[in-house]
Amino acid sequence: MLETQQTPSPNLGNYWMPFTANKQFKANPRLLTQAEGMYYTDDKGQPVLDATAGLWCCNAGHGRSEISQAVSQQIAHMDYAPSFQLGHPIAFELANKLAQISPEGLDKVFFTNSGSESVDTALKMALCYHRANGQPSRTRFIGRELGYHGVGFGGISVGGIGNNRKTFSGQLLQGVDHLPHTLDIEKNAFTRGLPKEGIEKAEALEQLITLHGAENIAAVIVEPMSGSAGVILPPEGYLARLREITKKHGILLIFDEVITGFGRLGSAFASNFWQVTPDIITTAKAINNGAIPMGAVFVSNHIHDTCMQGPENMIEFFHGYTYSGHPVAAASALATLNIYQNEQLFERASSLSQYFEDAVHSLKGLPNIIDIRNIGLVAGIQFAPSKEGVGKRGYEIFDRCFRQGTLIRATGDILALSPPLIVEKSQIDDMINSLSDAICSVG
Repeated sequence: MLETQQTPSPNLGNYWMPFTANKQFKANPRLLTQAEGMYYTDDKGQPVLDATAGLWCCNAGHGRSEISQAVSQQIAHMDYAPSFQLGHPIAFELANKLAQISPEGLDKVFFTNSGSESVDTALKMALCYHRANGQPSRTRFIGRELGYHGVGFGGISVGGIGNNRKTFSGQLLQGVDHLPHTLDIEKNAFTRGLPKEGIEKAEALEQLITLHGAENIAAVIVEPMSGSAGVILPPEGYLARLREITKKHGILLIFDEVITGFGRLGSAFASNFWQVTPDIITTAKAINNGAIPMGAVFVSNHIHDTCMQGPENMIEFFHGYTYSGHPVAAASALATLNIYQNEQLFERASSLSQYFEDAVHSLKGLPNIIDIRNIGLVAGIQFAPSKEGVGKRGYEIFDRCFRQGTLIRATGDILALSPPLIVEKSQIDDMINSLSDAICSVG
């Protein structure tokens, strides 16, 4: 167990925190100082049950000695190696191992350092492919309302969350459209698993194709399950229908699996889980249990091979990052994949999904809950806004849970649960009890 001891508070003034109400936080901070297994320790020495896998990252739980040992050994052996015109064995070893669990035909891997970079990489790959394929007019992208694809200018352009876009709206990519989102509480509230209503929303893609012409559209990018917008699930048949339409018109389909990748739904990828194979998959987060910034883009062999045309001495894809395939990050990813395999954590997530579903839906009927939705080991609980404005109720429940020893995630008035895949049934019960108490206290 973690030692419980109080940690002196740091000076909070200089750090500009991301996606945080900085003034609010610094007036009443929540600081984490240690982590092991299913628990963090806060600065007061109290345990905090992690119901969010950090930030959708730590699927194998915290403090895994296998990962820290791999990192320590690698950084002592070789701390850094450039990846432009040079290589190191561990990056190739990792790519080979990832290809063993990727959907069939998506065997080529490009390394990044985050989900945001993975998305921008995927968009560039789509343009590279169409140009190499003799269709340079295919430059338009289609995202989806409420979609989250990171914070690069490419990602927020194809993304559909208003607050992420409005400050930067004058500088977003041109030639981007958005499909309607699939959240329909009126028809699908308190659904267990996939909503039955809403497949027709995929037909909006045909309308956009009619408007712009298939010959001008490069790719469609969607999250199979929208995580950051509040666990929004695809209606039954929706993803398969998108695949049918894109394939018919020669448009690439990109699945953003930064959240769903590496076991969250009970399979390696949501693509495997729903048996819908896109052309490109973006990943990050749980690829190495959140240990070191890393991401990976999986791309079909056909796209890769098409982009490889040209003279032998020519760079085929003018894109990359200083830290692509970083040796220490790659070592942590290899250790993480071994944990997933040896402990059968993807299968464990699948076996726990029914218990988790029943536990989450037991909250139905508590004050102000208007929807509960779930799949695998992820759930969203949505509340009616309070009279004080959108997000006030969600934040208060989140904060109260933390003070009582449980970390959940709040997006406006939607709370998300996504525990590490090592979670025990008793810990699921503890999460639900803590959440129930907070909901009833806040009202």
